[in-house]
Amino acid sequence: MGTRGPVPKRSTAQAGHRTSAEQPDRPQVPGEIHRPSAAGHWHRQARAWYRSLGQSGQSRYYEPSDWQQARVLAEMLSQLLLSPKPSSEMFKAWLAGAEQLGSTEGARRRMRIEVQRVPDEPATEDGKVAVMDRYRQALG
Repeated sequence: MGTRGPVPKRSTAQAGHRTSAEQPDRPQVPGEIHRPSAAGHWHRQARAWYRSLGQSGQSRYYEPSDWQQARVLAEMLSQLLLSPKPSSEMFKAWLAGAEQLGSTEGARRRMRIEVQRVPDEPATEDGKVAVMDRYRQALG
């Protein structure tokens, strides 16, 4: 979970070094993460939101409990969207839960996650050519 307060600067804009107390704990857990599929009865926008989490960069940090939280939030969102009289309190709760999953830029920055999209590599016969092309592009 991120911290409260203003959105932190990107790491490239921050000065100084982190102390050892600020370093995160990194437990080693074996196995792959199974992402449950979207439920067929959800509203189409709730299904789209849930699927978009799997395509988002922060999802590489998701544990099984995060995916289950996302399923509960997608169910909530579906109920909100299908309701003839949606609850504003339920929507605020949904927004808070979605923020905990890092589904906005501000939430990701508070978590110190900076997703950078890179263009797909063109298919080349020789992988070395693609690497050299990247170097050329980086140099201008």
